[in-house]
Amino acid sequence: MTLRSRAARVAAVAAAAGILLIGIPSPASAAGPSKTVVAATTQSQCTASTRVPETPAALSSLQSSSAWPLTKGAGVTVAVVDSGVAANPHLDGIVLPGVNLVPDGTDGAGRTDNYAHGTVIAGQIAAQLISGSGVEGLAPDAKILPVRVYAGVEKQLVEAGFGPNTARLAEGIRYAADQGAQIINVSISTSEKNATLADAVAYAQQRGSLVVASAGNRTNNDSPEQDDKDGARYPAGFSGVIGVAAVGSEGVVTTASIHGPHVSLSAPGQAIASSWPLGGDCVVGADEPATSWATAYVSAAAALVASAHPSETPAQWAYRLEATAVRAQPDIRSNISGWGVVQPYDAIVMVPGTGLRGPKSPFVAASPSASPSATPEAVAVVIGPGPDAAAITTATGIGVAGLIALGAIGALAIYVSRRREETAPRRAAPTGRGLYGPEEQE
Repeated sequence: MTLRSRAARVAAVAAAAGILLIGIPSPASAAGPSKTVVAATTQSQCTASTRVPETPAALSSLQSSSAWPLTKGAGVTVAVVDSGVAANPHLDGIVLPGVNLVPDGTDGAGRTDNYAHGTVIAGQIAAQLISGSGVEGLAPDAKILPVRVYAGVEKQLVEAGFGPNTARLAEGIRYAADQGAQIINVSISTSEKNATLADAVAYAQQRGSLVVASAGNRTNNDSPEQDDKDGARYPAGFSGVIGVAAVGSEGVVTTASIHGPHVSLSAPGQAIASSWPLGGDCVVGADEPATSWATAYVSAAAALVASAHPSETPAQWAYRLEATAVRAQPDIRSNISGWGVVQPYDAIVMVPGTGLRGPKSPFVAASPSASPSATPEAVAVVIGPGPDAAAITTATGIGVAGLIALGAIGALAIYVSRRREETAPRRAAPTGRGLYGPEEQE
């Protein structure tokens, strides 16, 4: 894509100065997924038979048709550190054995999701097409690793110790890294700059994982604490983590997201069609954008980049995504939308170099300036024949003699060749197609 065509798209998306956060459902009951998450469907509740026939609108703005001929995320594992990933036909064959870190007596592989949050995210990332449904993930060839770190946000669950907390979140990030997940999706945020959480993120980065985390929602039921003020959220705010804001239906990041220095990128986060724990489809976030859903799409975009460039580092994957995001000012990161709206295809095909504008590139190594560690010794200048004068004279003489001999041999070869040409019969000129084929007769 040319710079001119990208500039045209920047003008169209220049209004993307809003923000998104974790799109979390209302508190779930023990009976099943929260009904208030269900929206924009033809039924009052999403069930096993619910199907959304349309392709998710977000896939078009996220360049899926351009990126998929190059890669669909094969060879990449995305860990969903969340409320679990339930069974759903969209997810058949793509969910790896995971873990349940919540001591609530449910299955140990992380396949229970009474809150619906993790199942929706898994579908956004890697849902497969099924009959009667248009729902598909942005990286459908990627694998999902479920890491269940909370059961829900209902008061009884929180009081029982089954709600979101930083200790279990940190444990989940470490587990995902140990399992080899290249991308770790964390659609949870906290305003606490927790040392245990920071250590877990650093551990994951050392093991080759890229952590993608939500910037936080103004109404943050899924956070360990309630705080609707703008400012850094974590783990999004830790170095090397991609913090994600949510773009609403109008194409901008709204006040539904927390704004701050931790925002790196933006992605669609409203009216998201995905997989549902009861086995069908559902559309979530109809009323306002949420960073949970936006984070899932950036994780999927990161999976595409990691699949296309497996030898690169997490920092280089992140740079590709940030440098190629659509924004009004190429050199400026915003506390609202970060470096702009993620564009996976552009990130895949980007050729790293010194001329790119935007974030600092991990591809370009700084050239260290020479600085002497001690006072250099004085240099002696010799006038007249130096110590190597005799050797130089001898070598020069040998070189001249060699050139004379080569000249004599060349002259003899030319003479013999010409004599052969004069005595040999001449061959007819070759015929055939030539460079462009036979000439047409008029």
